[in-house]
Amino acid sequence: MKYLTEKLELKVKQAFSDAGFDREAGKVTVSNRPDLCEFQCNGAMALAKKEKKNPFDIAEAVCARLKDDEAFSKAETVKPGFINLNVSDAILIETLKEMRETDRCGAHLDVDHEKIIIDYGGPNVAKPLHIGHLRSAIIGESLKKMGRFLGHEVIGDIHLGDWGLQMGLIIAELKERGKEYPDTISELEEIYPLASEKSKTDAAFKDKAMEETFKLQHGDKHNLDVWHRIMELSVADLKKNYEKLNVDFDLWLGESDADPYIEEMVQRLKDEGYAHESEGALVVDVTEESDSKEVPPCMILKSDGASLYTTTDLATLVERQRDYAPDRIIYVVDKRQQLHFTQVFRAAKKCGIVPESTDLDFLGFGTMNGKDGKPFKTREGGVMRLEVLLDDVTSEMYKKMKENDSISLSDEEIRDTAGIIALSAIKYGDLSNQASKDYIFDSDKFTSFEGNTGPYIMYTMVRIKSILRKYAAEYGDFDPEAFELKPPVSDVEKALMLTISGFGNMIRSAFNEIAPHRVCAYMYELANEFNRFYHNTKIISEEDREKREGWMALSVFTLRIFSYCVEMLGMKEADQM
Repeated sequence: MKYLTEKLELKVKQAFSDAGFDREAGKVTVSNRPDLCEFQCNGAMALAKKEKKNPFDIAEAVCARLKDDEAFSKAETVKPGFINLNVSDAILIETLKEMRETDRCGAHLDVDHEKIIIDYGGPNVAKPLHIGHLRSAIIGESLKKMGRFLGHEVIGDIHLGDWGLQMGLIIAELKERGKEYPDTISELEEIYPLASEKSKTDAAFKDKAMEETFKLQHGDKHNLDVWHRIMELSVADLKKNYEKLNVDFDLWLGESDADPYIEEMVQRLKDEGYAHESEGALVVDVTEESDSKEVPPCMILKSDGASLYTTTDLATLVERQRDYAPDRIIYVVDKRQQLHFTQVFRAAKKCGIVPESTDLDFLGFGTMNGKDGKPFKTREGGVMRLEVLLDDVTSEMYKKMKENDSISLSDEEIRDTAGIIALSAIKYGDLSNQASKDYIFDSDKFTSFEGNTGPYIMYTMVRIKSILRKYAAEYGDFDPEAFELKPPVSDVEKALMLTISGFGNMIRSAFNEIAPHRVCAYMYELANEFNRFYHNTKIISEEDREKREGWMALSVFTLRIFSYCVEMLGMKEADQM
């Protein structure tokens, strides 16, 4: 099916063509002045210079061919040459019915089906998840779900940090303690920071840790056995904590999985002349003529022959190309790593590690800060563990719900619901911000049931579910999908319908632009429009059965759109609040 804007655009383009102008000028967009019109076309403005005509005259000639079109209830020219459009109820209802009967409400791809890998997560093993891991997990998971919703094959890879010096530090500390293996994740979480601090002041210990790392990476049986035990404990703990965030990965691979590819890759880069020595190190030049500032060479090996993150990331691309041959790879990483990935992407393309046709996208996210504008910390000034943040917000939501005397839920139901709403508060609070920007984590704001928040979205959905229960109590069990959508009888009803009609276009552009904040903005608009409709319309008590059932159909359709959005953002639904 075609989106509403696509249907309108075809008609406007034809009107431009019939008037003797370039049909491509007939691009239609949602109006940025909804008080004046619902859709707009500014093509006459762009054509004026080329046609050597007044833009108003061009717009008038186009509008003359639209005035009698049944798709429009209004087509008018506004100086200096804007075309303002309102749609007819007929084409609006036609589009909504098509959406309602179509899989995924008509959302479809504007490109061919693609195989996409999303690299997100990136925690180091043997360390607890902290809030620094929050944004990558939340943003990456939403992109994965959005891509799948649109029909792409999307593979999520956690890309663990599991092969570096931290392993040598743990093994060295275990040996100093006379232990072969760690017993628990708690022990690991105590050992790693202690060993890390010790290495900063004890040169001999650091040398020992580096020796143990070297032995591990060169196949020492004992160190590999210890590594396997560390991985067993760490991955189980990571899965438990990511599950609380409603995040899961298809691949639990890490730097260690890329290691076997490094030697052959490095040798090929040397043999084929891509890599050369510079001050003892092995590098690949990645500068381009269009660079406005210097991009340093991509270092493949250090002067002592050791590999780096660039080496591992390139070897990971070798592995991904061999195993999956993806059309696109999206990296969801701290924006401060942009230069690193610029070097890696350029080297990968230049050296033929991935084909030129493979899209390598870097989605750099900003920092989550406290109210003081600095990176979010605990009250004691330390880095907050992710599970502590989740527990704190859940406790806050539980307290707010308990204070509400109108809630008729058991204590257990309140606790479960508080967890769902807390997750929505955290995820929506993060995703509603443009990923590349820093943002303030304000718990009071994010847990509010008013304004642009996850709890407000949840409350709106619960309101619709309450309407369904009340309707069933009043009129008996019913199949809301059997109710027919009717033409709007008020401006607020039409505004809600127009917002629903934009769903498919929104999700397509949000994914293509890797911008989940667009989904949040859409949900907030949808919630506002539904609540306006709800307060203006007495759905349950309406005596006219046809109207009442039409409003129920619209309410259920709204809930369906909400449910899709909630799923794509990796949130969960509450049934009562």
